[in-house]
Amino acid sequence: MEVMLSVRAESCIRCGKCVRVCPSKIFTQPASGGEIGLQGIGSCIVCGHCVAVCPTGSVEHGDFPPQKVHPVDRELLPLPEQVMLLCKARRSNRAFTAKPVPEETLDRILEAAHRAPTASNLQRVAFTLVTDPEKLHAISAFTVGVFASILKKLENPLLKPVLKRIAPQLYGYVPHFKRLISEFDKGNDLILRGATAVILIHTPSESRFGCQDANLAYQNGSLMPESLGVAQFYTGFVCSAVEQDRNRRLAKMLGISGKIHAGMALGIPAFRYPNYIDRKDINVTKL
Repeated sequence: MEVMLSVRAESCIRCGKCVRVCPSKIFTQPASGGEIGLQGIGSCIVCGHCVAVCPTGSVEHGDFPPQKVHPVDRELLPLPEQVMLLCKARRSNRAFTAKPVPEETLDRILEAAHRAPTASNLQRVAFTLVTDPEKLHAISAFTVGVFASILKKLENPLLKPVLKRIAPQLYGYVPHFKRLISEFDKGNDLILRGATAVILIHTPSESRFGCQDANLAYQNGSLMPESLGVAQFYTGFVCSAVEQDRNRRLAKMLGISGKIHAGMALGIPAFRYPNYIDRKDINVTKL
């Protein structure tokens, strides 16, 4: 990919910020206050750091024309105390109403998730938004089906002695699998819990850091529902089933060509939590 990059000398104040932030070391400045030069432009990862940091708009990048560059009004940013309160107030709320989440609200959550960083700025994270009730039911049915298959193997009298020896931790999940399956058969979905929307986060199968990128997107996106009055939780059961299914049945069912790494179930909360509670004491090693 050809990158168009230049520095407008007449407005550049030679502050050197672009030199310091460029991860590919494209910008050069032999001495403090000296002229800014360019080298190895082909190694640009199109992160936009140089354009975002330039105080005079002197860095010109073909991928970031003026209409894609926006000033940050830091007076509008939340205070540290507000950010911390948002983190403390965020909960995995599984008590939903039947009311659907408005489309514009889902779009804002998706945008927040999309804004997360990605390895080497490849930005290969994609999202599949599911709101069709039949498809939502199919996601839960797929998950329960995978767990039923695992349970069958765990309880196989021929396999059980071997599995108990090589993977004893799996047997701790047997009661959970049985409960999920039993409740689903009764019409109680303990997988999606009545969520009216699910966002599945995926990357191309060959992405080396696909799992990390997708979960960074989830973390970014998961804070937005709390600020919008929407309930959400991480679809851990679904992701676990996806990991166990070598045939990629869920991805194929939903037309996803890559690999699903993370997911978020969403709905309008039946109620809000009026309190937050303290977590266990933080475990930090300072070296």
